[in-house]
Amino acid sequence: MPTPAAAQNAPDRNAPATADGAPAPAGSSAVHRLRLVSAPEAVSFLVLLVCSVLKRTTEFNAVPVMGGVHGLLFVLYVLFLLDAWKKQGWGLRRAAVMFVLSVLPTGGFFAERMLAREEREGLAPAGAAGGAAERAAA
Repeated sequence: MPTPAAAQNAPDRNAPATADGAPAPAGSSAVHRLRLVSAPEAVSFLVLLVCSVLKRTTEFNAVPVMGGVHGLLFVLYVLFLLDAWKKQGWGLRRAAVMFVLSVLPTGGFFAERMLAREEREGLAPAGAAGGAAERAAA
């Protein structure tokens, strides 16, 4: 049975890894979670908009259900955004852009692409602490 100290030093098997298989830098799991929720949040927003139009033009009313689904995904997005902001050391501008993308109907898709590229390249964004140093070393 491993000791508590050994368990703390063991690598997280669920954490994303870099291209060479090494564990990803601290905070990247927060970016991964944010990326995973951004596209479903965007889809739910678009479906909610369609449901709103259908509610006013037909007898179909799925707004209460889709409103709840979208609300849950939006709250998750904001929580994951705050976590990524803290762990990645993003500046206020970067966090604000990510938030604005969450309130635009298709913005979540753009956020997902930005975050996927960031994960793929293994680089911190320009607004993150140490981002320039990491790019210069590469």
